[in-house]
Amino acid sequence: MAGLRYEAAFRQEFLLFAAVIPIVFLLDFTVTERLALIGSVLAVMVVELVNSAIECTLDRVSIEMHPLAGRAKDYGSLAVLITLMFAIAVWASLILPKLIN
Repeated sequence: MAGLRYEAAFRQEFLLFAAVIPIVFLLDFTVTERLALIGSVLAVMVVELVNSAIECTLDRVSIEMHPLAGRAKDYGSLAVLITLMFAIAVWASLILPKLIN
């Protein structure tokens, strides 16, 4: 898979996914909670791939920096950040009550 081969950020997210997935099945979660936990991490990975596609396309079209190309890359990175923050919120809201009780 090109994402694992060429994208360091995607590799990190993939390793994080592989590390946290056992938690989903070790703790007592409902099916809906499990889907939310897994889906939130998968969403981060999907948005990261879309961001990488945007960056690759822009780099292929032109090597010179253009303000619109920079904004497009910034928007892609922001989308990854927002999705990552959402995933953290999902995990925190579902995991912390399990660990506190």
